[in-house]
Amino acid sequence: MVPACCCADWIAGLARDHAGRLAAIARREGASAADALDLVQDAFHTLLRRPEAETLRDRPEEAANLLAAIVRNAARNARRRHHRARPHVELDEAELAAVAPADPIELAQLGRCMAKIGDVHRHVITLRVLEELSGDEAARELGVTANYVGVLLNRARKALEACMEGR
Repeated sequence: MVPACCCADWIAGLARDHAGRLAAIARREGASAADALDLVQDAFHTLLRRPEAETLRDRPEEAANLLAAIVRNAARNARRRHHRARPHVELDEAELAAVAPADPIELAQLGRCMAKIGDVHRHVITLRVLEELSGDEAARELGVTANYVGVLLNRARKALEACMEGR
């Protein structure tokens, strides 16, 4: 991380020159005014944690472009999470008991489909679905990031769904 004493003027200048434009980018991506300001602050924090932050000090336009990309992606991710958010629904034991056991034919087909997908996808399904590990735990097990575990899990589910539907 860049020490505060050597970059306060640089960051203040970036904020003064680009904060309005960065907030406008976040607003165009669907963030509220308050959220846009939070996203801009987070972008500056992210910039300062990056290993190349010190080298960007002498290249303010590159730093501004990087900040714009960080804000844009963060706003899109926030919008996506909000759009996908679903309320938690409590299930009682009677509802769980009413779920029919899996059809043996479907289980056999699922087994064949699991054998067809790649080793990594099969391992992700095993860790996340069968062993019920969290994304972080599965990431540590696989030696990848938690975000990449989510990507792999999504791809594995789509492959299984396609196989189960005969596509």
